Amino acid sequence: MTADDSFGRLDDDDYPAYTMGRAAEMLGTTQSFLRAIGEARLITPLRSPGGHRRYSRYQLRIAARAREIVDQGTPIEAACRIVILEDQLEEAQRINAEYRRSAETANPTAAA
Repeated sequence: MTADDSFGRLDDDDYPAYTMGRAAEMLGTTQSFLRAIGEARLITPLRSPGGHRRYSRYQLRIAARAREIVDQGTPIEAACRIVILEDQLEEAQRINAEYRRSAETANPTAAA
């Protein structure tokens, strides 16, 4: 990978740019928390060629949301399930909005 390829990925939310230590530091949590949400299958970090966990910005946002819920006293497994359900709801709402827009475009008189 050239330097130009690497710079092009700086804006990629899914690029696994952060080591476990750096991710934990950014989230203000421990590495064991990141391992626990991985075991709960909330996020699956990618692995470097050396086998080290690497996290993307998208995964860090998901982990931060789980941490907020855990900090409110919810067990980690339940927090992970809540985050998964929130994500599924958001996706369903996005798809629903797309269907509505498509229906309105296909039949503009029905929307009036």
